[in-house]
Amino acid sequence: MKIKKTIIIFMPIVLILIVLAGGGIWFKRKYATSVNMDIHLKEYSQFEYPEDPANRSVHYAQYSNRNLKIVKKDKTHFDLILEPTNDHTAKVVFNDIDAGLFVTGLPEWTKKDKDLEIIALTDREWNRQQVSFEPDSKHIEITGGDGFEKSNLHSAAIAKNCLNAGLWEILLFTKEKEEKALYYQGWFTFPLGHYKAVFEEITGLSYWEHWRRLEHWVDPAGASINLKALRKVLNEREVQAEFLAQERIFASGEQVRKLRTTNVQNVITWKDFCGSSVEFATFAPPGRYYFEKPWKNEYWRIAEFKKAILRDIQSPASEEVLQEIELVFKDSKTGEENRFFVSGFKLNQLPQLPVEHYPQGLYMPMGIGVPPFFLSYQDLERNPPDKSPYFSVLLDSNDTWINHHEVAIDGPVLHRDINNPNVIHVYLLSYERHSLVGHYLLKI
Repeated sequence: MKIKKTIIIFMPIVLILIVLAGGGIWFKRKYATSVNMDIHLKEYSQFEYPEDPANRSVHYAQYSNRNLKIVKKDKTHFDLILEPTNDHTAKVVFNDIDAGLFVTGLPEWTKKDKDLEIIALTDREWNRQQVSFEPDSKHIEITGGDGFEKSNLHSAAIAKNCLNAGLWEILLFTKEKEEKALYYQGWFTFPLGHYKAVFEEITGLSYWEHWRRLEHWVDPAGASINLKALRKVLNEREVQAEFLAQERIFASGEQVRKLRTTNVQNVITWKDFCGSSVEFATFAPPGRYYFEKPWKNEYWRIAEFKKAILRDIQSPASEEVLQEIELVFKDSKTGEENRFFVSGFKLNQLPQLPVEHYPQGLYMPMGIGVPPFFLSYQDLERNPPDKSPYFSVLLDSNDTWINHHEVAIDGPVLHRDINNPNVIHVYLLSYERHSLVGHYLLKI
């Protein structure tokens, strides 16, 4: 009997030790690093990814089945090497890439406020950052293959997806009919051990304090935004503004390609978005769209446009006088005022454009100290996001952060009118930039 009791007591202890040992092995493998690492590279065929809104080349999938190797150069710099597995595919190397410009960081001044720190890190991780390289860049090297890629590469790109830490892509483009066309795309996870080390190097923060927020989709609900910590208001005034509620919707750039990823019927004008059942294809790991996972909206939060405020501000990031626009809305369900801010830009430097060229304006994600959705590596080096005065947030009347992804707004677009520089066009981008969802005119 004593032997049986001993066994009964002993077995749970053994199981606990096995679980702990297994967890330790899993943890060690998850964050293991070496100077040279072979990384799993995921590629999709045409049939496997019908939702893809990209402008695909006729050469798509002709240069596939590649391997990826990542080589550490120093604390933040890496080589990303696309290696072929057949004779006609070239070897493509991204040389000496500063991962510190991709890994989630934050402006120094946000560290003084825990809520600002959390929001800055969350939105930085949740926003796409696609960085392009010209074929003659010192960071791009192409060798071997049948010559097509060496002669016809229009641009290469590394993209940090708007998902969990380390979910990145490599994209290669050619040019067809005067348009950029995607001929190769591969998804991979940047090694989380290296990610952790780079994060701590560029932020000075402990990775373990934020790891769950970075590696999983954690909503920082209830966080408060201290606007005074982000900028000092020099002056402000309400400006004449109009929501073009009856204007027929239009699309340009990536919004045209993403018509296939939007599920909506009988939405004719901008006002039709509020209260509509519009759904968008969800963007999910490893970094692709899924029709079977529709993303809904909370556009009732911006149902009724009330007014616009223009401010001159001083940012901790700049000695220049910059501008800020606030759009005020009435929530049709609660009656509360919700406020959309876009701040830290030069009003007189906004380009003058016709509305059909709106993607060439200030086309930005939401967040604090975030880079544009699309930019060149040279521009990224010249303008690192953690030094940017830019921010865009959606707040309630108590300055509480509203999860704009759940609302299904991912950023603003701004430009001056082509004929009148004193008229500012402001657009709201939907979740994943599938569509514009509002057009506002401000007369300054």
